[in-house]
Amino acid sequence: MVPMDNKLDIKPISNCKFYKKRPLIFAGPCSAETEEQVMETARQLAATGKVDIFRAGIWKPRTRPDSFEGVGIEGLHWLKQVKEEYNLPVAVEVATEKHVYEALKHGIDVLWVGARTTVNPFAIQEIADTLRGVDVTVFVKNPVNPELELWIGAIERIYKAGIKNLGAIHRGFSSYEKTALRNQPKWQIPIDLRQRIPDIPMICDPSHMGGHRKFILDLAQKSMDLNYDGLMIESHIDPDNALSDKKQQLKPEELSDLLDKIILREPDSHDASFLNTLEELRAQIDMYDEQLFDILESRMLIAETIGKYKKENKITILQSARWKEIVEKAIAKGHERGLGPEFITTILEAIHQESISHQMKVMNQK
Repeated sequence: MVPMDNKLDIKPISNCKFYKKRPLIFAGPCSAETEEQVMETARQLAATGKVDIFRAGIWKPRTRPDSFEGVGIEGLHWLKQVKEEYNLPVAVEVATEKHVYEALKHGIDVLWVGARTTVNPFAIQEIADTLRGVDVTVFVKNPVNPELELWIGAIERIYKAGIKNLGAIHRGFSSYEKTALRNQPKWQIPIDLRQRIPDIPMICDPSHMGGHRKFILDLAQKSMDLNYDGLMIESHIDPDNALSDKKQQLKPEELSDLLDKIILREPDSHDASFLNTLEELRAQIDMYDEQLFDILESRMLIAETIGKYKKENKITILQSARWKEIVEKAIAKGHERGLGPEFITTILEAIHQESISHQMKVMNQK
C-alpha cells in the first residue's frame, strides 16, 4: 500500500484566490515573443471569459543552444501589462534563483517549476530557499523521467520553504522510443502522487503531453475524467509562426471551442440507485480479484515445480525464446479481448519476474 504524506498541509485548490470553478484554466503562448504578440493573445483570451490565469514562457530551457531561449526580463514587463489591462493573474516558469527574484519583483502571481528543473534537487533547493517567507502560488511539473519520488521531493522542498499554496502539473514523461505523443502520460504516476498527497491540486498540461494540437482535447478530457483540478493549454495568436512549439499551440478561439467540448463529471453522487448499482459492480470486481489471486498462486506453484526440474537437469532459469513466444501470444489474445499491448506486457513482465524469484529460491535451496 502506498503511504500517505499527510505531513504536507497543502491548501486545496478551492483555497487558491484565482480559482473560480473547475477546471482552473492556464492559457497563453509557449513563449512571450513580442509585446504585441503577448498583449493581443491576452486580449483575445480574456475576451473568451474562460481563462483564469495567463501563462507565458520568459526563460525557455531548450535542448539545443541555438533554439529560441526566451526574451528574458523584458517579457516580465509585458506580463505586468497583461495583469493591469485585462485583470488576469499571470504565471511564468522559473528555473533559477534569479528567475524567482525577477518574477516576484515584477508582481508575477503564479510560478511553475519545469520538468527539467524538477529532476534536479540542487536547483529545486535553490528555488525553495529564494521563496522562503514569500506568499505566492507555486506549481511543480513532473520530472522528465517517470520517477514519483523526485516529483514528491521537489514538492516537499518548496513546501518546507513555507509555500502552502502549492500544486502539481502533469505534463507527461519522456521516453527514448518515438511514439505519437510527445510525452507519455503514465497516468498511474499522478494517481499515486494524489494517494501520497491527497489534497494537492493537480493540473494537466495536454499541450506538452501531446506535442500536437490534435491530441489536446482527448488528453484534457481524460484528465477531467480522472478528477484533475485544471488545465494548462498553450495558446498563440499565430501558432504556425510561433518561435517555439508551434504544433501544440491553439489560437484563442480554438481554445475556447475546445473547452466547450470537454465534459465535466462529478467525483461523487448522492443518487441511491446509482450508489447501490456501483456497490454491486464493485463486489463483482472484488470476486474476480480473489479469483485472480488464486490463479496466480497456482501459477507460481507450477513455476516452482519447473524450477525443480531445471535444477535437476542443470538448465538455466531464463529461457528467452520461450518468453518471447509467451509475450507474442498473450498480446494477440489480449487484442482479441480489447486489452492493449502495453497493459498485457506490463502484467506479463510482473508475473514473469515473480516466477523467476520463485524459481531462484528453488535453485538456491541446499
